[in-house]
Amino acid sequence: MQETSTEKSPQPGLPTLGGMQFWGDLTFFRGYRIQRNVLTGHYRLLDVNNRRYASGSIEQCDEVLEKLRITQGLTPDTGHAVIYLHGIARSSKSLQPIIKAMPKEGFTHVPFEYPSTQVPLEQAAAYLKSVMDSLTDVTKISFVVHSMGGLVVRRYLKDQRDPRLHRMVMMGTPNGGAELADMLKRNLLFKAIYGPAGQQLISDPLGPIKSLPTPNFEFGIVVGGKGDDKGFNRLLPGDDDGTVTVDSARLPGAADFLRIPKIHALLMSDATVISAVQHFLEHGRFFPDKAPEPIKG
Repeated sequence: MQETSTEKSPQPGLPTLGGMQFWGDLTFFRGYRIQRNVLTGHYRLLDVNNRRYASGSIEQCDEVLEKLRITQGLTPDTGHAVIYLHGIARSSKSLQPIIKAMPKEGFTHVPFEYPSTQVPLEQAAAYLKSVMDSLTDVTKISFVVHSMGGLVVRRYLKDQRDPRLHRMVMMGTPNGGAELADMLKRNLLFKAIYGPAGQQLISDPLGPIKSLPTPNFEFGIVVGGKGDDKGFNRLLPGDDDGTVTVDSARLPGAADFLRIPKIHALLMSDATVISAVQHFLEHGRFFPDKAPEPIKG
């Protein structure tokens, strides 16, 4: 029976002014999110339109969220949850073309925010775990990730397991490390902009990426490239999307592989990719009329 109340529902304040690079999601409930500021340590409760309902301690945000749940008769998210992870220095807005195109019936869509330029991969993975733990009533969890977002999921898998994990699509993820990070790791501007995670993107055989596990559930890989040995960026070896090489994106164990002639930042808005992502999440392959191209070890 749905719980209701005659108490007046909390009202939102003005939308936030942005600054998502300093906030990490901890809780997701029917589009409401409790976030923590990585610099100040305080919390806020936002709705799907980024309007603030509470600010202060985690207890204050939890209290207001509970009032919203009761006064609005909200029940927990259910079904198949798809969590969308953006790349470094981006936000979930970069994945909106895919989110908007996804079917709504039977799905819970979670545009995950994390302070990608402010924390190392392990702390970003802790934010991800917190959001996953808040999805108490969903039966499946899948991921759609761009660039470093895929490394955050793999870092989560290093320490955690969840029986609900179902499928993942990686777009332009530097699974073997990013050669651009190798070139720029000592650059002061690169360090200032991309923070501790930027230093972890290197392709060093002894670096943090090399120790990340391969997902033990179905995953597919999308990468940009020209299909030649030059790619979009002449500074990178072989084919590439301008930022990540095709060789780095490839990860043995993938159930399907797709290369398209798009640069790194435009993968998420490409119509072919959007269709392929949707089909993979439902069927474990990118296209209904084309044989999968698994990546063997």
